[in-house]
Amino acid sequence: MKALRAFRVLRPLRLVSGVPSLQVVMNSILKSMLPLFHITLLVLFMVTIYSIMGLELFKCKMHKTCYYTGTNIIATVENEKPAPCAQAGNGRRCNINGTECRAGWPGPNQGITHFDNLGFSMLTVYQCITTQGWTDILYWVNDAIGMEWPWIFFTTLILVGSFFVLNLVLGVLSGEFTKEREKAKSRGEFQKLRETQQLDEDLKGYMEWITQAEVMDNDQEGQGKTQDTEYNGCKLARKWNRWLRRKCRVYVKSKLFYWWVIMLVFLNTLAIATEHHKQSQSLTNWQDTANKLLLSMFALEMFMKMYALGLPSYFISLFNRFDCFVVSTGIMELILVHMGIMSIMGISVLRCIRLLRLLKVTRYWTSLSNLVASLLNSVRSIACLLLLLFLFIVIFSLLGMQVFGGKFNFPNQPKPRSTFDSFPQALITVFQILTGEDWNAVMYDGIMAHGGPTMPGILVSIYFIILFVCGNCILKEANMPDKASEEKANLAKKLAEQRAKGVEGIPTTAKLKIDEFESNVNEIKDPFPPADFPGDDEEEDPNIPESPRPRPMADLQLKEEAVPMPEASSFFIFGPQNKFRKLCHRIINATTFTNIILLFILLSSVSLAAEDPIDPMSFRNQMTTYGAILHKGSFCRNSFNILDLLVVSVSLLSMGMESSAISVVKILRVLRVLRPLRAINRAKGLKHVVQCVFVAVKTIGNIVLVTMLLDFMFACIGVQLFKGQFYACTDPDKMTEETCKGWYIKYQEGALHEMEVRKREWINSELNFDNIFNGMLALFTISTFEGWPKLLYKAIDSNLEDKGPVYNNRVAISIFFIIYLILIAFFMMNIFVGFVIVTFQEQGEQEYKNCELDKNQRQCVQYALKARPLRCYIPKNPYQYQVWYIVTSCYFEYLMFLLIMLNTMCLGMQHCNQSAHVTHLSDMLNVIFTVLFTVEMILKLMAFKAKVC
Repeated sequence: MKALRAFRVLRPLRLVSGVPSLQVVMNSILKSMLPLFHITLLVLFMVTIYSIMGLELFKCKMHKTCYYTGTNIIATVENEKPAPCAQAGNGRRCNINGTECRAGWPGPNQGITHFDNLGFSMLTVYQCITTQGWTDILYWVNDAIGMEWPWIFFTTLILVGSFFVLNLVLGVLSGEFTKEREKAKSRGEFQKLRETQQLDEDLKGYMEWITQAEVMDNDQEGQGKTQDTEYNGCKLARKWNRWLRRKCRVYVKSKLFYWWVIMLVFLNTLAIATEHHKQSQSLTNWQDTANKLLLSMFALEMFMKMYALGLPSYFISLFNRFDCFVVSTGIMELILVHMGIMSIMGISVLRCIRLLRLLKVTRYWTSLSNLVASLLNSVRSIACLLLLLFLFIVIFSLLGMQVFGGKFNFPNQPKPRSTFDSFPQALITVFQILTGEDWNAVMYDGIMAHGGPTMPGILVSIYFIILFVCGNCILKEANMPDKASEEKANLAKKLAEQRAKGVEGIPTTAKLKIDEFESNVNEIKDPFPPADFPGDDEEEDPNIPESPRPRPMADLQLKEEAVPMPEASSFFIFGPQNKFRKLCHRIINATTFTNIILLFILLSSVSLAAEDPIDPMSFRNQMTTYGAILHKGSFCRNSFNILDLLVVSVSLLSMGMESSAISVVKILRVLRVLRPLRAINRAKGLKHVVQCVFVAVKTIGNIVLVTMLLDFMFACIGVQLFKGQFYACTDPDKMTEETCKGWYIKYQEGALHEMEVRKREWINSELNFDNIFNGMLALFTISTFEGWPKLLYKAIDSNLEDKGPVYNNRVAISIFFIIYLILIAFFMMNIFVGFVIVTFQEQGEQEYKNCELDKNQRQCVQYALKARPLRCYIPKNPYQYQVWYIVTSCYFEYLMFLLIMLNTMCLGMQHCNQSAHVTHLSDMLNVIFTVLFTVEMILKLMAFKAKVC
């Protein structure tokens, strides 16, 4: 009955049928199940391989720890958890006096993390793939068997599993989502055409009506001339009103008004940023006065625009509506605070709205305005995905309450914060799992709540795995819908508009590419790009000529001619015909010279202890050949050459001043680590990548500015909400600094007989919001997802200013952190990635900028040039043909696949402390499978011969 009740949590999915955009997303996810199934098999295959490897290497290695001799008491240092140890070899030793290393310990995480059997080994490997807590597992294995070689297992697991295989899942999902969006767009084309025709007909009728009305108005004007004398006063008033509105309209569009508003925004920012914990009363009074004055100025600006533009025209602009909302809430705040009918929390919320005034600067900064508009369009495009993500969180929160509600209570342990005891707390816990932060710790608590690492408790791990996979890898990472076709269609139009306006600011390319960063990210993540055709390999058909085949830029650069010597003299001494200069030119353009320099750079990087620059002669040769700096094409006119010169000059200076101990010399010696950068100027491919990076850095200037502006706004909100509220006494019974005096008794967890007398201290959290700088640092830490739940629960427990924490005092405050993570960590960080990817793609297309073929046509030509007929080997010998016929049949392939699966099951059948009978059976089966696979090899050698195989 309880299992049937759990299906009630699927009721929120009924909302999907009422939202067409959600149907598109759901259809794309459902249709991606088939290709996703193949990727899932690949992931499962990889996890199984590494699980069997871990089973063979680390079986029964995680159950030894340090015990006090003759007792069952685990010996640990204070505030440290038990860890594995080794009785022999290079593992961890028991260094506490009177202790010994012996078996009997369940293992790390209450016996959940180990490689004793295939099931737990797969769970441990999957946790490592998610990159959560994998370093702890690595260190535990090092403690158990030594640190010489386990790092190879874990680093390859992370590289292959986390960085490669999981991205294949994202590529499949993004591709299916793009196809579904295109289908939905095609279905809506006909409806748009009908609406356009209807609008044209309505516009035609409206224009005819206006023309007729103008004719009638002219007739009435001619008939009413005799009555004009009666209304001269009203006409004069209307005339003056029109004149004043024209003057006001000119003023609000002038540069003087523009700089006036910018100055007000700057002063408003300054007034908000000066707020901090324990500020003086005079500063508080100044901030209140400044807020009232600035509010009146912004209200004056709003009324001037309303009068100059008229109410209908004023409210057409979204920025004007935004201004009206901010000013209205500011006026309401003053009224409610003056009347004293608002709570402290309500006042803080209203004051936070003041920060929205900072966004006024985007209206007057054209490049930022374009960027913000593009960001808003992107937000609209992912709104349906955010709604689906919310439904997903709600469903799994309700299911978690059904399965784990009220069960996270463990004896002799404090109650964990991430629980499913209430709906708000379940929402927070599910969102934490979606971010991937400490999701494994919540899973451990869930397993222990249902009986520990035995059946059926271990089955609850399926809930957390599905939640992490579906939420983190499908919904969260699918928040980048493909808008490539739409944006490419508008690209030329936007370019023309920007050139016509002559807008100053970020490069036009940066402004245009903001909206299409999502499609480029998905193209990069697509595991099957259009260029990867079948038969695309490094082995070329010798019958196909090489000349018409397009070559990449790196290949073209290898065959470039040497840069000629400039006509000007070098160092005012060596002319163009000087023999020594010609010799230097031949040396520096020789391939062996470049390779030797790269070798010296490598040796210099490895042996930085050698305090002399290696081979400074190359600079003498290059400066002699091309000149120093004065004429075009000289050595110092190239930024990469300047980098080389800087590195060697630093080495020379540090060597010449070796006996000195001043800080400048120390800084110069530190700069020697720049030596590896000299390889950039030698390796052409690396140089191209670095150039792309610099171009990308130039284009993300406004993205950085908007991100910093948002971070500043959230930091100001955090100061409003949490300043002085993260203080706590080491004695949790004391709530104020005045009472946090003297000494108290500290009992050890789960051991009331062990106590310690400690001094009470009133301490603040390392991450806090006491001022704007601390707030921005705390938010930056949150944006990396590292340890953000700890800061979240500090905020939830926060009380009044300079008061101690109260458990779950303000659960609703978690909305602040969730919005920040979605907006900054999920959305803005993907924009950074998108900009870099777009820049790399543009730079990669530069080699084809003069080509008349587009990308798809070039790929077709490349495929046609590289296509080769399939070769099928059929032996002529009748006996060999019989063997060939057998090994190429589908039945033989099915048989071998079955044998591989059975062999995998045999390898996974092993477990810790297995009986001698199981060990003997496993060895016999392995021998049998080895013989069968050897027979397969012999048959294929007979059928295909060694050369064909």
